[in-house]
Amino acid sequence: MPATEKTVRRSALVASAVLLSTALTAPAALAAPKPTTSPSAAPPARMSVVGGERLGRPGTQVNLAAGVPVLPKELSARSWIVADAESGDVLAAHNAHWRLAPASTLKMLFADTLLPKWPRTTTHRVEPSDLADVGAGSSMVGVKEDETYSVHDLWLGVFLRSGNDAVHVLSAMNGGVEKTVEEMNEHAEELQALDTLAVSPDGYDAPGQVSSAYDLTLIARSGLQKKDFREYSSTVRAQFPGETKKNKKGKRVRGSFEIQNTNRLLSGDYDVPVYQGIAGVKNGNTTNAGATFTGVAERDGKVLLVTVMNPRKKESNEVYKETARLFDWGFAAAGKVEPVGELVPPRSVAQATAAPGPSASPGEAGGTGAGSKPVASAHTGGGADGMGVALGVAGGVMVLLVGGAFLVNRRWPLPDLVRRRPRP
Repeated sequence: MPATEKTVRRSALVASAVLLSTALTAPAALAAPKPTTSPSAAPPARMSVVGGERLGRPGTQVNLAAGVPVLPKELSARSWIVADAESGDVLAAHNAHWRLAPASTLKMLFADTLLPKWPRTTTHRVEPSDLADVGAGSSMVGVKEDETYSVHDLWLGVFLRSGNDAVHVLSAMNGGVEKTVEEMNEHAEELQALDTLAVSPDGYDAPGQVSSAYDLTLIARSGLQKKDFREYSSTVRAQFPGETKKNKKGKRVRGSFEIQNTNRLLSGDYDVPVYQGIAGVKNGNTTNAGATFTGVAERDGKVLLVTVMNPRKKESNEVYKETARLFDWGFAAAGKVEPVGELVPPRSVAQATAAPGPSASPGEAGGTGAGSKPVASAHTGGGADGMGVALGVAGGVMVLLVGGAFLVNRRWPLPDLVRRRPRP
């Protein structure tokens, strides 16, 4: 597409995003589609049009043309999306705004909301009340009552083992589950993730708790602006504090045990190889949600986000297999396929009218600000094995152009990604 035409198209989408954001604050917006829980249900005939009108249509949306590879045939997911993480272009989608149970991919919203609150060295002694509301059958990392953990330990538990126990301890530190969920929903609204309603902080099945492939991709894109988020989501394995016990000499000692990331495209499995260029983000699996996954990967300087929700095919690791196929297609189609929509910016940015210059994203422990050198190093400290790849997102800087025009599709700074080190 010629540069001028593309600029015009994007300017129009900017205007529509701002208008849509304003419209969605009106009472009429409360009549959102009800969440889908039945495994045999079809997507609604009309869904949200945030990001573009075609994304609100049921079925597969893609602009196939000469030179554009055909989509993979073996896709059974109820919903999926392939997007350029930097430009925000949605290359293809299937029921992108279908509101479905998100499972532990909702932990991305939890992390994006709470990560900036404490330095990683902050410690907390776990009270019995901290773990009182953890759902039966939850995934756990092994947090114990009356033991002290650093915030760094707890976030490793959240990202690597999807530990609901770690989520509830962090929620307790934040003033409780109710307050945390309220803040998550406020943050989702700010991100224009308007299909999303959090009821639990950890993604554990709860009535009315929903998100969409589009929203999860928006949330991941926001989270990846945070250095800590990138680091934790790309860490393959780490040491987690164990329980304090008496040794043979009667001395109280506390050991540790290894935890491994349950993202199989990052850690690998017997039927799923590590995906070349993978750098996060988060997986999930519950009874209502089935398997869900959002991943980010880099190849030849191109960074893609893929979200897959609830494959109908129930083979082992199917969500990762379908994600890998969509990544392969996206990398082959990038630069050739005309987008069907785009990832919108946060509401406050879309509605801004002017600013004196670059504005940094919300702070984070160890984050980078405007004009900082991009982070481009795999995580090696804190007990991790250093094979995780941290995305080099430099502080989440979004430029508000003087004069009031904000270019939604300004490339977010994701350069100089470190390639995965050879596996031992």
